[in-house]
Amino acid sequence: MSLTKTVLNNSSVLKVNTANTRHCLTDVVKTEDWSDFHFTKITESTVSRAMTSRYFKDVYDYAIADVIIVGAGSSGLSAAYVIAKARPDLKVVIIESSLAPGGGCWVSGMLYSAQVVRKPAHLFLDELEVPYEDEGDYVVVKHAALFTSTITSKVLSLPNVKFFNAVTVEDLVTKPCEENDKNSKLTVSGVVINWTLVTMAHDTQSCMDPNVIELSGYNEDGTRDYSKKHGVILSATGHDGPFGAFCAKRIAALEPETTEFKSMKGLDMNKSEDEVVKHAGSHKGGVDSIFFCGMEEAEIYGLSRMGPTFGAMFVSGIKAGEEILKHFAK
Repeated sequence: MSLTKTVLNNSSVLKVNTANTRHCLTDVVKTEDWSDFHFTKITESTVSRAMTSRYFKDVYDYAIADVIIVGAGSSGLSAAYVIAKARPDLKVVIIESSLAPGGGCWVSGMLYSAQVVRKPAHLFLDELEVPYEDEGDYVVVKHAALFTSTITSKVLSLPNVKFFNAVTVEDLVTKPCEENDKNSKLTVSGVVINWTLVTMAHDTQSCMDPNVIELSGYNEDGTRDYSKKHGVILSATGHDGPFGAFCAKRIAALEPETTEFKSMKGLDMNKSEDEVVKHAGSHKGGVDSIFFCGMEEAEIYGLSRMGPTFGAMFVSGIKAGEEILKHFAK
């Protein structure tokens, strides 16, 4: 590509010479003004059927899942990457109430762009091949969206992952624990889901019933199949909000004797990031088969807020993912 300067009506005009410019459509488009370019012809119904058939096949095939991840923020996506990559035989479903995955990780603090990650969480960036500036004790990704788009792409490229966005978890499916389980009263066995816009409009209609995704480990009659590992839910819905900390609030309501929703404490970055990583994993007390990672932990366990640093988000997802892998390896 080169620039040439011409004079038109006493004014200088720069013209781009594209003779040496090649791109993916260079051999398709032969005219300068692209007048010979056309898309292949298909009907509108073809588009509709292509979308509909694939979506509802996914709904059918993943009505039972080994791992259900609630929330596709940075911690949930990090966990999904660890689990699905290590165990391609496991069915992993990710449910996100928003249209876009990533949670608050598209930007940094106060809507700034640069993403600060304290070491050693930069090792995960290395694995994902996300570039950064090394500042010694911490690294800086030039834009948080670079991490989020990369991890999203990596996760969605894994064949055993299904991502349902604009879908909300409205409730948990629960069953009584076995009589010999003296530590818990309930086992989470699935999630109750609905379109997010339907959930938001419940007060305007008389009844808009939901659907269900069930965890693996049960017979067709609903009894426990002990030849199979019981599936798990990993809740990563973030701090309290319209859809935030949902599973934490729900199990606290279901089992108030053993689970307390303590609410997040004030900001203390150095304390919080370590605490969030260390508390990530299976829920201790009252309800089985549910795991937590990310800032939802801060709400249920009363941990400090961390502020606009992201290392603990990645690493808590990795730790929870490791625990879930150990669960299925037993």
